[in-house]
Amino acid sequence: MPESFAVRPALPADVRDVRRLVEPYATERILLAKEMVGYYEAVQEFVVADGGPDHGVIGCGALHVMWEDVAEIRTLAVDPSWTGRGVGHALVTELVGRARAMGLRRLFCLTFEVGFFAAHGFQEIQGTPVSHEVYAELLRSHDDGVAEFLDLARVKPNTLGNTRMLLEL
Repeated sequence: MPESFAVRPALPADVRDVRRLVEPYATERILLAKEMVGYYEAVQEFVVADGGPDHGVIGCGALHVMWEDVAEIRTLAVDPSWTGRGVGHALVTELVGRARAMGLRRLFCLTFEVGFFAAHGFQEIQGTPVSHEVYAELLRSHDDGVAEFLDLARVKPNTLGNTRMLLEL
C-alpha cells in the first residue's frame, strides 16, 4: 500500500520543518532563504503536506497576496524522498484553490520547474503583468519576493535562470 499524506494549513509548530525543507533549495539558490522570524510571520500563508507520525512534514508551499487580483505561489518545496509521488501537485492544487476562494484572478511564480508549473496551467511570461500604477505601489514593498516579481535589479542574482510564469484563474 502506498504511503499517504494530507495537505493542511501550516501551524507555528511546523515552521522548523518548513525551514528544514527549504534550506537545501535555498543553499542551491533555487528558493529564497529566510530567517526563522520570516517563516513565523508568514505561517498563515503556508500549507504543508503531512506524511503522518512516521514522516511528519514532507512538503510546503505558500500563497503570498501581492495585490487585489494577483498572488504568488512561493516557497514550494518537497522532501527529496517524496518527489514524484504527487506531493507538489497536491500543494499547488491547494494553493490554487485558496487563490480562487479569495477571488484572485492571477497567480504568479518564478521557477526553474517550468514543466511542473506548465502542467498546472501556468504559462511563461515576460515582464511584470500589472499596470504602471500598481507597479509603483508594489515598489513600496520590502518583500524580496515582490522585488523578484517586479524584476528589480537588486534581486537579479536571485532570479538568474528562473522563468516567470502566470496562471489566469
